[in-house]
Amino acid sequence: MKKTNPGRFFEDYTLGQVIDHAVPRTVKMGERALYHMLYPARHALYSSDQFAQGCGLPFSPLDDMIAFHIVFGKTVPDVSLNAVANLGYAEGRWKLPVWPGDTLRARSEVIGLKQNSNGKTGVVYVRTTGLNQHDEEVLEYVRWVMVRKGDVDAPAPETVVPELTNVVDPAALVIPKGLDFSNYDFTLAGEPHRWGDYEIGEQIDHVDGVTVEEAEHMMATRLWQNTAKVHFDTSARPDGSRLIYGGHVISMARALSFNGLANAQMVVGLNGGAHANPCLSGDTIRAWSEVLDKAETSAPGVGALRLRLVATKGGDPFKLRGEDGKYLPDVLLDLDYWALVPL
Repeated sequence: MKKTNPGRFFEDYTLGQVIDHAVPRTVKMGERALYHMLYPARHALYSSDQFAQGCGLPFSPLDDMIAFHIVFGKTVPDVSLNAVANLGYAEGRWKLPVWPGDTLRARSEVIGLKQNSNGKTGVVYVRTTGLNQHDEEVLEYVRWVMVRKGDVDAPAPETVVPELTNVVDPAALVIPKGLDFSNYDFTLAGEPHRWGDYEIGEQIDHVDGVTVEEAEHMMATRLWQNTAKVHFDTSARPDGSRLIYGGHVISMARALSFNGLANAQMVVGLNGGAHANPCLSGDTIRAWSEVLDKAETSAPGVGALRLRLVATKGGDPFKLRGEDGKYLPDVLLDLDYWALVPL
């Protein structure tokens, strides 16, 4: 009897299958220190207990993306160990802050399957939920991933592609209990720009760039316990390169967006996202944003911005697709999300 885990292949998934992922992880301040070391993350709510208390929270929670990466990493051995590529995201919501000392685990349900025309791979759609030690839902999201077949002769499952909403309804966004931006300290936050200062259609070049190094991205991927072969094993890709974890690009772009969006404090919704082109060691990540929509919330002094965050590895900002409608080759990430900002 084999005792090792080769990972699931496309033919191993069935519609409605529920997977409880190993291994739970207790997160503490070490995760924050490492996160802020790996990314130039500077949003004040996640940096200062005093600032967070001024915004109505008991103390500073861990960065939203820490929760995302840890929950995502839990799913990799069961969902994407044999992945060719992670393709996209939808219907993401952060439901509770993650505090130092919380223990996170993950559960996924297979909600769609579609074999590709080449017969060698297929797309698996899963809805993943992250839970804390109280069995409370911390976040949820849908993602779809292209997975290899272990047996190319295995019969194709019935094609089921789930219907997913394009945008999380702002009324469905979960505002952390007690959050209040009425006495928001713009000086300590780093920029004066309020919700009302942003216009739909406005584009922001975040100016700065970070060159990704091999050791750095592998350290990050290990931190999130992401075991996907394409991130570590040079024999897993035809060109012999290690593919940089897409979440590393997300966090880098989010951190770079501080310059122009320093007051976009909390990520609360993930409307959609695509890893448009692979990111490899030596690429310099730059970012720009576009304001897609605005909404008020029920929390005092708190508004929401719907933002498109685009990460690139060069080229002019504000250019996304070519005349053929496809992403330009220097576009790495196209992410659509909701963030909370002071009114």
